[in-house]
Amino acid sequence: MDNSTLDKIAEFVCGNGEQYPIYRSSSHITAFFERAGVPRLIHDGSTRQLWVLNALKTCSREELASIIKRLASPREYQGDQPKTTKAIKLLNEALYVEGFAVRLRGIDPYFERITVSFDTGAENPEFKPLPPPDFLSLQLESGIGQLLANRWTEAQKCVDAKAYLAANIVMGSLLEGLLLGVCQSFPREANTCPCAPSDKEGKVLPFQQWSLSQMIDVAHHLSWLDLDVKKFSHALRDFRNLIHPYEQIVNRADPDADTCNISWLVVQAATNDLARKLRRP
Repeated sequence: MDNSTLDKIAEFVCGNGEQYPIYRSSSHITAFFERAGVPRLIHDGSTRQLWVLNALKTCSREELASIIKRLASPREYQGDQPKTTKAIKLLNEALYVEGFAVRLRGIDPYFERITVSFDTGAENPEFKPLPPPDFLSLQLESGIGQLLANRWTEAQKCVDAKAYLAANIVMGSLLEGLLLGVCQSFPREANTCPCAPSDKEGKVLPFQQWSLSQMIDVAHHLSWLDLDVKKFSHALRDFRNLIHPYEQIVNRADPDADTCNISWLVVQAATNDLARKLRRP
């Protein structure tokens, strides 16, 4: 790893600057390295950033990986999502030239190879979604939070591989899973909504029989989704339905990178709206 990158990481560990989520004094630096699994690094009281830089230079590849993962871990920030998001953003800016980035799978950091490009003539910068929300903190039914986190990661892998049709299908399924989770968390509200789907006898159908379109409409009627997010969610649903070959032939649809960029924004907006409902007292 280049010395300039190590210096940025050293600055991050120390928290030298208002842009960093945590400022660490001498004793806190030592405690951080212990939490990161490198307890042999004990600050000697000298200039913090220079000492941390020299300490990082002595680390093995595995030790550096452990330190970087700890800097990205929600556990380091006591589950504070804004601090975690800021930490990952700053880390990835520093690590970009090294050709990899830190992502979260649930609350566990992992590394992902990325393509480095400094083509100043590029008109449209590469679109990257925000780090995945901490789905596990939303108190959804058991198993759904991890499933959503996995699908968020899977969708990004599809985008990176330029498998745009697959990416849109996964994004649509992620939206459906999140809406299902919210309905299960608030069953009375969902089942008594005037537009909840029902059978011929007027009995509301079980959630697993609701279509994505019906869940979107119910979520908007109950003010879980804003009007703009509702409309764009229906558009994402249309692309999700391209999983059926006949649908793709009839609609002559061929999703590309721009489609995925828009779809990511829809998923992010819907996640923000629904998370607001889940976290409301």
